[in-house]
Amino acid sequence: MTPKELVLALFMAAFVDHDPEAARQLVTPDYIQHNPQIVTGADGLVGIIPLVEQSGMTVTTHRVISEGDMVVLHNTFENADAFGAPTLAAFDVFRVEDGLVVEHWDNLQPIPETTVSGRGMTDGGTEITDLDRTQDNKALVLGFVRDVLGSAAPENVTKYMDPAVYMQHNPLIDDGLAGLMAAIEAFAAQGQVITKFEPQIVVAEGNFVFVATDAIMGGEPWAFFDLWRVEDGKIVEHWDVVAPIPADMAHDNGKF
Repeated sequence: MTPKELVLALFMAAFVDHDPEAARQLVTPDYIQHNPQIVTGADGLVGIIPLVEQSGMTVTTHRVISEGDMVVLHNTFENADAFGAPTLAAFDVFRVEDGLVVEHWDNLQPIPETTVSGRGMTDGGTEITDLDRTQDNKALVLGFVRDVLGSAAPENVTKYMDPAVYMQHNPLIDDGLAGLMAAIEAFAAQGQVITKFEPQIVVAEGNFVFVATDAIMGGEPWAFFDLWRVEDGKIVEHWDVVAPIPADMAHDNGKF
């Protein structure tokens, strides 16, 4: 199986078929878990499957992107109260090695009833195109992350995006550059200033680029999992899942 096929098979076993033994066959015994609530190892993963089944939790996968041994799923979880809210937007990231899944990271965020832009947290473009431009698009997005979100050179923002064409799926931010800048100013006024923004995981496939970032916002540790869609050399669409990093976890692997 390709890395994508392997990860999707694991998701099917865990969240659709609720088959612990099928899931166990797809991961290494020392499977490295970064979800703060789940014990590390294959036993930790297998152990939550009965809880998933009993809760009636379901998953819808909206996007799957892959680069090398890394696979990113963009998901919605329903009936997900066991993980924090009835409906959650999520990014799940997996690392594959020698035909098995060896490591997992994720970020989960409750989906609100309304959003500033009117867009949902998971709708929008899905088609993977421009495979020959993967590395160029990755460089573009990382430049945007460094200069704009990381504040190295925010004046370069129009190098990365058209101010009028930026479809926003963050529930608190409006479309366009104006929406992004207004949100940054509003967050700063509330004391939510970002003082650290360090990418930890980058996965790109064609016109989609995913970045998972270790951040400090308002003096507290946060994880930002972002996905951007690029079109004709400019960023045109953005999704994210943002969550605080808890001090106490079910393992010693950390969030990243």
